[in-house]
Amino acid sequence: MVVAIAGGALQGLEMTYLARKAGFETLLLDRRSDAPATGICHRFAALDLTDHSALTRALESADLVLPATENLSALQSMVAWCDETGMPLAFDLEAYTVSSSKAASDSLFRDLGIPAPTSWPDCAFPVLAKPDGESGSKGVEVFSSQQALEARFGTELPQEWVVQEYLSGPLFSVEVIGHAGGYTPLQITALGMDQDHSCKRVLAPSGLPFPLARRFEEMAVDLAEAVGLSGIMDVEAVLHDGELKVLEIDARFPSQTPIAVCRSTGVNMVERLAELFCPQEAGTLDPAPPRPPAGSVLEHIMFHRSHLSMRGEHIMVDGGPLHLERGFFGADEALTNYAPGREKWVATLMIDGSHLDDALERRDRVIGEIRNQLGVRTYGDESPQRPIGQGP
Repeated sequence: MVVAIAGGALQGLEMTYLARKAGFETLLLDRRSDAPATGICHRFAALDLTDHSALTRALESADLVLPATENLSALQSMVAWCDETGMPLAFDLEAYTVSSSKAASDSLFRDLGIPAPTSWPDCAFPVLAKPDGESGSKGVEVFSSQQALEARFGTELPQEWVVQEYLSGPLFSVEVIGHAGGYTPLQITALGMDQDHSCKRVLAPSGLPFPLARRFEEMAVDLAEAVGLSGIMDVEAVLHDGELKVLEIDARFPSQTPIAVCRSTGVNMVERLAELFCPQEAGTLDPAPPRPPAGSVLEHIMFHRSHLSMRGEHIMVDGGPLHLERGFFGADEALTNYAPGREKWVATLMIDGSHLDDALERRDRVIGEIRNQLGVRTYGDESPQRPIGQGP
């Protein structure tokens, strides 16, 4: 089965890795010949995703298209092309349109009675401000006071920004997959953030107590039903004062969590999408039997001139093509641009264990091995920064 992955950055890297794990042939499409996923795909075509003639030439042998971009013009183009040609496309543009707007998502949470942060000005400080149309942590800022907020935006908040209460607490994520009438929540993962509120670490299983985990799964399915999802959606929540509050939804293939879930449970989200959108082709696969979850740690690291730091996934974007390396300083696998003697490199570490504590112990040994072998002098593993306007 040939899976075409449209976009070679973070989502595309995740999809390509998992598609290869599922035994699929991977065809990567991207404008950039040095996109991260070009280093691990079977075939690559450099093209503009809005060029239908180029898509027709490149996708002649494909069985399924997986979008791995958040460029709206490119997404609309692929939807139109796939509608014209009958090519299966694992994507739901209508659901994505709702989820890609923070304001529309917040309105949906209120309509469904889903616990979520209270919007400003009906909440106390600190508050979190985020651009309405950006996903994840892009552009996120936290303010400790009215004065700090007004110093940034003035007295009138721009319409393209959403401001809500900033809730501290552990973060969790869950994916839900399916069509209308049948949705399946997958494994819940725990997220670790860097100082810019970007995810630097994923832990599986999450350790979330069963009653809360069950409630999180129910909320994810309710949200999928509300948007009429056809495909996959990610739901992120914070556990604050004993209650899970949903922060955002993304009706697209996520990055980071799918690899951790696959390594922990054996459930491959690319394979599940293939079964959903191309049942005849995917039916030839030999599905892996269910298994109890193992421990899995996925973590992004950067080495630069004897400094090692744990950073958000954005560090993986501009390092050129990445390769898959097994046994990387003791890690099970790593996606990396590392080469001996290179003074700056990045890696996504994948470290497994019989249970999560075992995986975390192995992770500590891997970091220790990197520090010892490369003579690391300084080490950083920062947490989210203090709100703007708050003193030391």
